Amino acid sequence: MTESTVRCAWSTSDPQYVAYHDTEWGVPEYDSRALWEKLVLDGFQAGLAWITILRKREAFRKAFDGFDPEKIARYGEADVARLMADPAIVRSGAKIQMAIKGARQFIDMREAGQEFGPWVWEMVGGRPVQNAWDAMSQVPAQTPLSVEVSKALKGKGFSFTGPVIVYAWMQATGLVNDHLTCCFRHAEVRGMAERA
Repeated sequence: MTESTVRCAWSTSDPQYVAYHDTEWGVPEYDSRALWEKLVLDGFQAGLAWITILRKREAFRKAFDGFDPEKIARYGEADVARLMADPAIVRSGAKIQMAIKGARQFIDMREAGQEFGPWVWEMVGGRPVQNAWDAMSQVPAQTPLSVEVSKALKGKGFSFTGPVIVYAWMQATGLVNDHLTCCFRHAEVRGMAERA
């Protein structure tokens, strides 16, 4: 990329943020475990800046056994205490419980014959929603669709899944393409959806 490359305005000059914007944000994610990991991380972001979570993401992955739902679902009091004592992650009892409960819900769904990824993608008709925002001021914090997805997630027992958190998650995982039209990634991400 050159100095004149146009990106979404939220992508600051922080190299980690730029790399995330340029390679990951908005790319359609279909893997059930990866979708759930990102949902958990967005839940941990509540009340914080995303860059805080992004900088701690590898520490989260280490602390939470690579976000393996099978392992997390078996966490007990000792694991909660371990996580609450880990300065490398966000230490919130409610959010740690959210991750453990979410792992159990993820497994319950699978055991009932419902894979998380396909279930999520069904809510957007199987294809990413393609928006065409020209300015950050046009990008909503939530949409009627994120309200519906939020209700569906809560109905399955997932927590920290309000419509604003869910919309951020939908943007990050490519369920929605919210790169600005002037951003070089808008067309690239749209092309990924067309090839899917």
